[in-house]
Amino acid sequence: MKSILGITLFILLGFLMAVFIAFPSAFSRKTLPYDYEQQGLNQQIVIKFAYVVAENTPKGLAAEKFANLVDKDTHGQVKVELFPDGTLYNEFDEIPALEKGNIQMTAPSFSIVASQIPQWSIMDLPFAFANQQAVNAALDGDIGQQLLNTLPAKNMVGLALWTNGFRQLTDDKRSLLYPSDLTGLKFRTETSQVSEAEFRQMGASALALPFNQLYDQLQRHAVDGEENSISNIYSQKLYQVQKYLTISQISYLGYVVLINKPFWNGLSPSFRNEIQQAMAETTAWERKQAVLLNQQQLQAMKSQHSMQVTTLTPTQKKQWIQTLQPIYSQFYKTFGPHLMNDLAAIQRSYGQ
Repeated sequence: MKSILGITLFILLGFLMAVFIAFPSAFSRKTLPYDYEQQGLNQQIVIKFAYVVAENTPKGLAAEKFANLVDKDTHGQVKVELFPDGTLYNEFDEIPALEKGNIQMTAPSFSIVASQIPQWSIMDLPFAFANQQAVNAALDGDIGQQLLNTLPAKNMVGLALWTNGFRQLTDDKRSLLYPSDLTGLKFRTETSQVSEAEFRQMGASALALPFNQLYDQLQRHAVDGEENSISNIYSQKLYQVQKYLTISQISYLGYVVLINKPFWNGLSPSFRNEIQQAMAETTAWERKQAVLLNQQQLQAMKSQHSMQVTTLTPTQKKQWIQTLQPIYSQFYKTFGPHLMNDLAAIQRSYGQ
């Protein structure tokens, strides 16, 4: 009996020694580095961020930067999944999907938001802003704040106002030097009553089409032209199906970064703070990147000689402004005196 007990103890002691040699850390009091990436991995918060433009646009690049910052700042506890190029929804379906909670974030253009909240169309007014500084003054000032204040009632929270660039005109018929040159042409536009009124004022018609269908519709000549920022024209290769580009600066293309309100309110204060900090850093970077990218891509299109590029002269631009001036009085009641007075103050400071 003693021999059996001795053998058993010997085997047990040998087993413990083997474990100690193979796994010394199990018996060590040393504190190991904490792996934040694994912290509560099964509770990781996922934010689906859908948008309709390409990844190499100001919006696409900013979305990627934001996602990386959120991952870094929250130690992987919040993950932003990106769905570019309309892979989930087109621009007409993004906001309804956000309101229903099918996605948590999106960044529609001001024109798309205006389909639900008409005041946002003030950014579509023709020749409202003389330059990028004037745009920033509107977005960072009282106009931007008034617009953001309209969102919570629609189950949305605005996290930031991003920029892209001034809209230019492209078509496949002729150079558009004067408003009368648009007579009889059909242009693709977003769901903006202001943009539609602008084209009617110049004798043209407008058709709302999803952005991810634009290239095909232009190629098939379903529409003659469109209005867009340089980066969107370049990234979607619209220069392949359009002969003429008119640098008109007719209106401004910007985006509001939206997040679903119940989802936002359900996040902890610390996560909301980290997301807001990441968004602030991203927005400052995005504003500079948008200007640089539009400049570079305009030069790239000019060097390819695939489009005839024309810039309106001051005299020509003055005629466009005069022709489209009635749009301001037409939509005055829609925007109200507060917004319109703020816009007039910016135009006095920066010109038109």
